[in-house]
Parts: sequence; structure tokens; C-alpha cells
Amino acid sequence: MDLPRATRALLDWPVDHVAAAVVRGGAVVATAGDLDREFRLASVTKLLSAYALLVAVEEGAVEWDDPAGPEGATVRHLAAHTSGLAFDSMQVQAKPGTRRIYSNTGFAVLGETVEKASGIPFPEYLAEAVCTPLGMTATELRGPAGHAAYSTATDLARFAAELLEPTLVAPETLAAATSVVFPGLDGVLPGYGSQRPNDWGAGFEIRDGKSPHWTGTTHSPRTFGHFGQAGTFLWVDPELGAAAVVLTDRTFGEWAVQAWTPYNDGLVAALRS
Repeated sequence: MDLPRATRALLDWPVDHVAAAVVRGGAVVATAGDLDREFRLASVTKLLSAYALLVAVEEGAVEWDDPAGPEGATVRHLAAHTSGLAFDSMQVQAKPGTRRIYSNTGFAVLGETVEKASGIPFPEYLAEAVCTPLGMTATELRGPAGHAAYSTATDLARFAAELLEPTLVAPETLAAATSVVFPGLDGVLPGYGSQRPNDWGAGFEIRDGKSPHWTGTTHSPRTFGHFGQAGTFLWVDPELGAAAVVLTDRTFGEWAVQAWTPYNDGLVAALRS
């Protein structure tokens, strides 16, 4: 199957609206759906917020080892979901650095930490540090840093191109953030169950050897990205030199578990052919 056909395969999904873009070599090489339709990103928001955090670190507004969140936790712990904070509350469920507890609250605290350090409301910081320089004019954070952004496939394709060849941060900064932080920690990947280990970078989920997983079975272990409960995902496979953005308006569920992995395997096969 050629890449355009593989990309359009999602037009048969049981969703009302869908948009997709595949990026390679700094350009969009295949699309499907309405690229300029606005979608809720849910947790794909974390990729944008994490990138703004990388800018803040390079600017010196914050440092990875700055205390943030629960006692003993740091910016690094929050970004890597190891602060001990619960998924959606300020309850502390573990000592920092001992468990991978996926936490929307942790990302909200992370945004507040950058906001306090920079003196700029985090939605504005994200816009100024990431969206405006990349020409992402349709992207907006309308709430917490972990799950409240809205965007389009056009904008996220620009962001995916940046993740493939960074211009706003040093390549080594992104490489460190997309490498495993606090290796060997187990945890639950929402929607896909317990993972041993549940590897994560600084805000970026890392595929590694996870199974089951929302990316394809043929993706390289270095693949990183995120999916969202709004039925959205973005992955970057450095070994393929390619990335994909998929946005839908149907909440994540069994339909996505069944559809996403074979779809991504089809994209990988087409990219390799």
C-alpha cells in the first residue's frame, strides 16, 4: 500500500470527523480529512507543554532539579510522571522517583511552575515560546497544561516537523527529553494497562518495548509521542525520520485500541517501502 492510501485508511473509522498528516523531511507527505478543522487535543497537549518547558529550561527560567510539586519532587519528576502525584488530584501516592504514576495534576503543577518562574501566564508562554515561532496560529491552550489545548492537523504537522528537526531548542535538549528518565519504573499506561517498565521521557512517552501500545508493532523502540482521550495522537519515529498526527472527535475507547495499531503499522510499512 502506498503512503497516501495508507494515510486515508482512517476515513473508514467510526468517527464523525478525522484529520491526519504524515511528515517527513520537513514536509507534509500525505494527508486525510480536513486539516484546518479544530480538534480538542486532550493529553496530546502534554507534548506542546513539554516543549515549552524545554524552552524555559534553555532560557534559564527553570532548572530540571528545581523543587516543584510534592515534598522531594522536582521539575524533572513532574515532567516524567514520577512526582508521586495522583492522576487527577493533589494526593501523593508514592515517594518521588519510585513509581510512574501518570498524572494530569503533575502537568498542571508543571505549567504553574513555569508560569511563576517566568512571570508569564503559561498559555501565553506556550504561545510565545512554541506556537508563534512555528506559525501555529490555530493552536490555543484553554486550561491546564496537561490536557486543555485545541489545534488543527495543519498546526500539529508543523510541530511534528519541529520534533523531527528542532529549531527552537538544541537537538541535544530534545534528545535528552525523549530518552528514558528514571528508567526501570513500572506503571499503568492509560487504556493499555500495566507496563513493565513504563518508560517515559521528560513529557514525551517513549514506545520502547511496550505491549500492547497505541503505536504500531513495527515502530522502532525510540518512537516517542502521546495519545489523548479525545481520540488523538502524535508520534515521531526517529529511525524512520517521520512523524504522524491523527485527530478525531470521538473519545478514546475500544474502537481506538482496535484501529490505531494496525493503522500505524500500515503507515510504517508504506514509509519503509
